[in-house]
Amino acid sequence: MRPAYLTAARDLQLGREWAVEGETRKALGAYRDALDLLRTLPPERTRDILLGHVHLAFYQTYTLMGDAKTGQHHLQQGVSYARSTRDPVARAIAEECLSGLETVL
Repeated sequence: MRPAYLTAARDLQLGREWAVEGETRKALGAYRDALDLLRTLPPERTRDILLGHVHLAFYQTYTLMGDAKTGQHHLQQGVSYARSTRDPVARAIAEECLSGLETVL
């Protein structure tokens, strides 16, 4: 499973980089790859932390695209994973997204 986590984390990282560079379609594709991979793994804290980060990244990218409404499902999922895993980074990102502050990738 470790290689799967590393692959998903790399997809997440690439997606964030592409989103910042304005390559939002490539970013969404990378997030989708990470999400698809993580959903094949059994429930576990590391998987859930990564799922939280991926969902929040989806929301942030949709927000950058001016389409926060499409990302609402991802925001809800990301916040849920951030709360249940108690990952401090995911929780901080979720709080920023919820507070309406500027999107941080």
